[in-house]
Amino acid sequence: MQPRNMSMSGVVDLAAVKAAQEAKAKAEQARAQAAREGGTGAISPADLVIDVDEAGFERDVLQRSAEVPVVIDFWAEWCQPCKQLSPVLERLAVEYNGRFLLAKIDVDANQMLMQQFGIQGIPAVFAVVAGQALPLFQGAAGEPQIRQTLDQLVQVAEQRFGLTGLAVDPEAEPGGAQAAPERPAGPYDALLEAAVQALDSGDLGGAVQAYKNVLNEDPGNEEAKLGLAQAELLQRVQGVDPQRVRKEAAEKPADVQAQIAAADLDLVGGHVEDAFGRLIETVQRTVGDDRDTVRMRLLELFEVVGPEDPRVIAARRALARALF
Repeated sequence: MQPRNMSMSGVVDLAAVKAAQEAKAKAEQARAQAAREGGTGAISPADLVIDVDEAGFERDVLQRSAEVPVVIDFWAEWCQPCKQLSPVLERLAVEYNGRFLLAKIDVDANQMLMQQFGIQGIPAVFAVVAGQALPLFQGAAGEPQIRQTLDQLVQVAEQRFGLTGLAVDPEAEPGGAQAAPERPAGPYDALLEAAVQALDSGDLGGAVQAYKNVLNEDPGNEEAKLGLAQAELLQRVQGVDPQRVRKEAAEKPADVQAQIAAADLDLVGGHVEDAFGRLIETVQRTVGDDRDTVRMRLLELFEVVGPEDPRVIAARRALARALF
């Protein structure tokens, strides 16, 4: 599978956010189930470093990245700098105690993965967070630099995607970690699955209706609320001419609908702060129904990014200042 690029500075990937929230919920359910069965649900420190090949990449890296950041060490037996770097990464994986998982990939045996990540030389270190690939560093790196990079990685994973890592138990048996048990089917799982299938097929109207059907019966369903906000956003930007929208927004700063349309494009393009800032400035320039229209759209965009995201928290404070 082709990895997606990720920027620490502000990309919001709608599918990745949803996957992270689902994985977090499943991880919490798995820990609760393990506790009821008298276990800890924790893994051994030895399981924090794994060997990965092309056949297991989706399972061991992409799927696991929805519950913990996965750091990938691309190496080869003949690479002397790799032999210096790999032991440092392995030691730090244990020291960070589950805040990230280290996946080691032998490039000689996995040429396709090397090509997919666009690697020109080794050692090369990437991370995958909630399905998104992020280059960390290539070539020799000192331990202080590595630690700084890892600290930033785990901070972003927790603040932006809600990934708090894996529980580790020094007494656990190596290789004893079990896959999270499937939760029993809930009353709205069929509708939620129908919504996901509609999104995958490009039927945004069908996805919107499916999420609304869930919320009609269960107004507090977080998965449906997030899904509806995402589907409606994608529906609004489908087929629009980005150049025309941005030109109109630049020429008509007082036009509420022009600014709202541009903010939608900003968010879909990963310019989260720009989207929020544009609408907050529009709130400051408007009154009455126009102001309320902008405020409501801004709250919808908050739902898409997630209430715990630091950019949402900062924007909420800015919105409160603009309103009061």
